[in-house]
Amino acid sequence: MSLSKSSIFATVILLGVTLLPLAAQQAAPDPSATLNLLEETARASASDISHLRIERWKTDGGTKKTAQSDADSIQRNMGSALPELIAKLRAAPQDLNANFKLYRNVDVLYEYFARFTETTGAFGARDDFQALAHDLDSLDSARHALAERMDALSASAQAELTQYRTQARGAQAAAASAPPKKIVIDDSEPEKKTAKKKKPAKPATPPADAGTTPK
Repeated sequence: MSLSKSSIFATVILLGVTLLPLAAQQAAPDPSATLNLLEETARASASDISHLRIERWKTDGGTKKTAQSDADSIQRNMGSALPELIAKLRAAPQDLNANFKLYRNVDVLYEYFARFTETTGAFGARDDFQALAHDLDSLDSARHALAERMDALSASAQAELTQYRTQARGAQAAAASAPPKKIVIDDSEPEKKTAKKKKPAKPATPPADAGTTPK
């Protein structure tokens, strides 16, 4: 059974798309340890932030207001957005989009947390600062682990995509070099059959005595 050019090309495309998730799965290890660390860090951070008394800090009202806003944002993220993103990644560990969304969220969360921890160190109690600094270190470790995971997944997907493109070009070249199918078109008109004309029947010859009236 011979395949057309389009059939060969479509088969190669389907094969390449199917292999992409498999390559990603082989490239990155199980993210459970990193996700567990994030969950533990979120619980510890929420507890440490809830014990702060920002209103008692010896600083101006604007600084307190900004610090309280950062604290609220961090707690909302760690209590809602972060758990949701972690759950999605647990359900689909090799999903590039799920990995990227979690990494981006943790990266932004780290920036807010670092600023908040620095402010706490400047105006808050020493014990509060040390607790937050420990939480920040854990968050940074998870952030780096997610970044390395993203790098591994992206490199593997890119390598597989390059292989797929090479296979596709090879399929195109093979299809182009394949001998074209010969299609025979019979455009000759069929010979028309001429109907035989029937000769008109000759009138019957009357008998010789047809015009004689019997006496």
